[in-house]
Amino acid sequence: MPVVLVEKQSPQITILTLNRPERRNALTIELLNELIAAIKVASDQPHERVLILRGAGQAFCTGLDLKEAADLRKAHVTGELVGQALLTLSQTPLVTIAAVHGAAVAGGAGIMSACDFVVAAEGTKIGYPEVRRGLVAGLVMTFLRRQVGERAMRELLLGSELIDAARAQAIGLVNRVVAPDDLKTETQRFAGSVLQGAPNAVAQTKKLVGEFWPTSVKEDVDLALKHHLQARESAEAREGIAAFNEKRPPKWLE
Repeated sequence: MPVVLVEKQSPQITILTLNRPERRNALTIELLNELIAAIKVASDQPHERVLILRGAGQAFCTGLDLKEAADLRKAHVTGELVGQALLTLSQTPLVTIAAVHGAAVAGGAGIMSACDFVVAAEGTKIGYPEVRRGLVAGLVMTFLRRQVGERAMRELLLGSELIDAARAQAIGLVNRVVAPDDLKTETQRFAGSVLQGAPNAVAQTKKLVGEFWPTSVKEDVDLALKHHLQARESAEAREGIAAFNEKRPPKWLE
């Protein structure tokens, strides 16, 4: 069974579903590779205009699979793949819509925030708990800083508390909050709005929005990846990941 399901809804719309429900769609090397490949394939289709991203099961995505992340031999591979996935998602000319439910945490919140538009179901929990695992949320910070103010960013990253969908909407991290039963309908409604615009004008508008920033997403990801990998190889990360997997509080060194 693929860990990323691809559904061609119409010549203009593709739906990608993260498909590891038993692990709350945690990110593995396999899933990241399939996600990157699926985005590239959709982006190369001549009539494609909208990409919808969602998660199977009880959650959208809970970030890195910390069982796999415990293997330090894979740290560079997973770090680089997360960066590549976020870049691929943010730089596709397609309009990207995240349909989020359950939880969007750590790398899952990063994938959500790399999309152009986010619809979240009521009850969704969103957050960046990386520091509680001895990690640095550098890669996802690239997109977070473009969407929320500095005070909110410090709150999310330093306090590492999960927030609800309403709070996420209030600070600009989410566009719409709807009842769970309305998530699909609202996602489709916005996709329909996109399709009413002229294809080239929409693509150029998306590109221009990205170019207004003084640094490019690529530059930010390259800088963030350096800090991400430094943290991944630290004693704190080893302890934080081990504590999570062993379901115990971490024992931080003083």
